[in-house]
Amino acid sequence: MTTSNPQTHAIIGMGKTGISIAHFLLRQGIICEAFDEKLNTLPEDLDIPLHTGLLNSKALQTFDYIWVSPGIPWNHLALQETRNAGIPMQGDLALFLEYCDTPLIAITGTNGKTTSTQTIQTLLETLPGGCDMGGNIGTPMLDLIGSNKLPNRIALELSSFQLERCNHIHPHWAVLLNIQPDHADMHANQEAYLEAKLRLFDHQGAGDTTMLPTGDVWNTLSEQLSERGVQVHRFGHLSEDHPTIETLTAGIVSNDKQHTLFWHQDGHRQSLNCQRIPTRGLHQHINLAVAAQAAADFGVSNTVIREAISSFRGLPHRLRLIGNVAGHDWFDDSKATNPAAAQAALNSFEQSIWICGGLRKGLDLMPLSDVINEHVSHAIIIGKEKRPYIELLQKAGISYTVGGTVERAVVIAAQHASNLPIILSPAAASQDQFANYAERGDAFAKAIKHLEKQS
Repeated sequence: MTTSNPQTHAIIGMGKTGISIAHFLLRQGIICEAFDEKLNTLPEDLDIPLHTGLLNSKALQTFDYIWVSPGIPWNHLALQETRNAGIPMQGDLALFLEYCDTPLIAITGTNGKTTSTQTIQTLLETLPGGCDMGGNIGTPMLDLIGSNKLPNRIALELSSFQLERCNHIHPHWAVLLNIQPDHADMHANQEAYLEAKLRLFDHQGAGDTTMLPTGDVWNTLSEQLSERGVQVHRFGHLSEDHPTIETLTAGIVSNDKQHTLFWHQDGHRQSLNCQRIPTRGLHQHINLAVAAQAAADFGVSNTVIREAISSFRGLPHRLRLIGNVAGHDWFDDSKATNPAAAQAALNSFEQSIWICGGLRKGLDLMPLSDVINEHVSHAIIIGKEKRPYIELLQKAGISYTVGGTVERAVVIAAQHASNLPIILSPAAASQDQFANYAERGDAFAKAIKHLEKQS
């Protein structure tokens, strides 16, 4: 792409990312127009034409370049027709990479991206030159490119939507945390979802580093990357007598007595008893092990890594303890927007009262049946899509109550005769009742605070 001749650029979807793209293009002197099927207005500081209503491929084909926000389905018919007509179309990641040559640390996966990214950024910020963070977390990545000098490193949390609409990315250090069913409503199928994630590694070579989960399914990719000169770390959770435990660079090792987090630094294995980590859940501890390995690879001191991990209390809405009210410990895991995330949370407790439900995104809930049968004493269903959760709980043989709203669910849960922990881990998105998972988690905390005042 060049800007020597006047070009017109279209931006599809004017949420946080779309607004970021528009501001960036305008700073570069590029003419752009906005399209959104829902919005009717733009921020006052964004003086560009806004086209509303259903996307029309004929209108889009009059532009020289098109930028699509992550929240817009890549397989939208109008976008497919426009791409087929030969109009270049990418997302904000491609634009960011065109203007930024800072070494990238890239983090992707279904669950755990934000915890890993933020912990990595916190650790690498201690190094000379620092580390910025953006992408699918906090600051839109294009907002990182301003008048100030960029840091020596940038950690990007990358969603499948960002990766699928970028033709070339070459991270210096990259990790795939996991692949679990998600976003069935946004990708053509699970294979397309996986393909989008794996684009992260297409251009890595000698001098680069990748972290991949343990498991035979990733062995071929590991071998391919190694043949290209990439240093490949494997990580995961295994028992200490597992025959492949020595092949792991980082993760959790378990025996009958304890779980131990470990990573490698300067040729030696470093370890930390998981009981010393304030945040709960082995799935979160694995994310911390990945962050510890990233920090070690970049030269952060062992002392700093240990102090950071042993003081980590978790991020908001990620199995975070709110407090003890009405005889129960209350945990906010509103970020669990798919079944795999909820399963990890429920596995962190012997027994619990489970608040679930929301926008299912077309995902199959039935794989949760066994873990619910083992770890859930009673469930309370919220959200508008109740029937799939009722069928799941009936299959698992677990009693349930239909609460409808978060506020009602908190009241019902507090009346439970046991002193079991109560977990909001919905296994669903929130947009049927809230703007996002954070708003749902905040409503949960507010309801608990109200309950505390009443008791």
